[in-house]
Amino acid sequence: MDQAQSWQDDFCIEVSGLTKTFGSDDKIITALDNCSFKVKSGMVTGLIGPDGAGKTTFMRLCAGLLVPDEGEIKVLGMDAVRDFLKVQSNIRYMPQRFGLYEDLTVQENLDLYSDLLGIPKERRQERYEILMRMTGLAPFKQRLAGRLSGGMKQKLGLACTLIKPPRLLILDEPTVGVDPVSRRELWEIVYSQVEEEGMSVLLSTAYLDEAERCQEVILMHEGHTLGQGVPSEFSQKLDGHCFMLDPGSIPKRSLQRELANRDEVIDCIILGEKIRLVTIDTLDSSQVKQIFQLPDEVEVAHAPPRFEDAFIWLLKERLISLGRDVKLKVITHKKISDLPDEDIIVVKNLKRRFGNFYAVNGISFTVKRGEVFGLLGANGAGKTTTFRMLCGLLPASEGELYVAGENLRKARAKARERIGYMAQKFSLYVDLTVIQNLNFFSSAYGLYGKKQRERVEWALDAFDLRQEANTLSRDLPLGFKQRLALAAALMHEPDILFLDEPTSGVDPLARRQFWAHINSLADAGVTIMVTTHFMEEAEYCDRIVIMKRGKILAEGTPEELKKKYHPPGVDNPTMEDTFITLIEMKET
Repeated sequence: MDQAQSWQDDFCIEVSGLTKTFGSDDKIITALDNCSFKVKSGMVTGLIGPDGAGKTTFMRLCAGLLVPDEGEIKVLGMDAVRDFLKVQSNIRYMPQRFGLYEDLTVQENLDLYSDLLGIPKERRQERYEILMRMTGLAPFKQRLAGRLSGGMKQKLGLACTLIKPPRLLILDEPTVGVDPVSRRELWEIVYSQVEEEGMSVLLSTAYLDEAERCQEVILMHEGHTLGQGVPSEFSQKLDGHCFMLDPGSIPKRSLQRELANRDEVIDCIILGEKIRLVTIDTLDSSQVKQIFQLPDEVEVAHAPPRFEDAFIWLLKERLISLGRDVKLKVITHKKISDLPDEDIIVVKNLKRRFGNFYAVNGISFTVKRGEVFGLLGANGAGKTTTFRMLCGLLPASEGELYVAGENLRKARAKARERIGYMAQKFSLYVDLTVIQNLNFFSSAYGLYGKKQRERVEWALDAFDLRQEANTLSRDLPLGFKQRLALAAALMHEPDILFLDEPTSGVDPLARRQFWAHINSLADAGVTIMVTTHFMEEAEYCDRIVIMKRGKILAEGTPEELKKKYHPPGVDNPTMEDTFITLIEMKET
């Protein structure tokens, strides 16, 4: 038995004392700091950690694309530094931005990667048929890659990666920005390769619910490993710590904000009409009511622990040990004085046509003052097109559209004065520093002189950006870019805030801080409209519209939708269960 085969029987990756730094003498960033662990063969291992944890650096080291400063890394029994060409011939690496050629068709992309991998032409067709059946892309072989939805692009990228089945498949956040249906399909493809090809898979993800789909996980933070094991081993440690609170008539946002920063609390988030509470100590329901002095009308029930609970706990423990502040901060915003029950956004039979194609085809809904309203849908559903019309960035082809009392078909400029917009890719100027971006956006919103200086100072303090004030926005970690983008959208204190997939790829602590800000804005009367592929985040919304192919499939509160649309026999459906059931039900 050769060395590679013996390695296949135990570990596909082994690292010892692995260290990698970037930068110059002025600023050194330690991406990996003395890491040692092993990745088992023949299974799916998840690399889990916040932005800046070192996940991508580790994957690039495994792929022989980087050289470590210190330590050893073996991949499939081979030295990844000395034998990097051998390693690269036995693995496939799909980075976050996989190199599809958008001006080529699906078939032409497959042919190109077959050429690059030296696949004989007589062996290609059988593999193509398998890959097209696996990904569901067979009907789209002649479509340009650039015209595919986000989920279809990811599936094509994975198909190109798998043209020649590798012994080790490395996937760097393959499901970021992908809708739940496509995410599920990607996972089915991954597991089919493990079962049918005996492949080993190392996969990083920003979605902690996906960590529970892995057979083993490695938890990382700022270049350090926090733990390794089966996901359930982590969550089981919090059995008896997790509760669901029904606040009754008490405003859920104010109760959640009151509980979230208590010393006895690990985590506290809004889920639909309820609040999920994770406590430091093992408690029963009566103890929860007593310790937190909850009114009689607040009902408390035990909830099963999740992997995310354990991850948040480990992350907070580490940050506290480093002297970091883990308390959620709340921003201030002027109180909107209009009537709280007024319809601040009105959409009637809205259509947007591109040639003969209707991206949005006759949708209608209303949004009330101070409401957090979610616009959900599969990739290509028409969400972003709807958003751009609501923000006055794209004219409607037909229908009526009123925002802040203004008819957007007649007075777009006037309506935009009362709107803040945070784009999907964070529309920051990468060659400007943090403070230069804030100055630019505040002046673009018509702020000058003393008012502008006051708002810039507010943004630096409210979003903890002062230490990064002179950093170019391109050099900011993703979480800081998100803070800066939100601050820029709020410089003029808008009445309405549009958020287009604002937390895609952001770590769970940054996501919680972001929603603490959103909840405080909603309490001040700001109307929030958000698109997201993160289904638990949809539970933070007061009401939701779900779209597909330019039309509305369903509308209601998260609880209403979960009760009405869920898989048969599921007692406690998640929003993701509901979304997938609804999409598939409407297809049949």
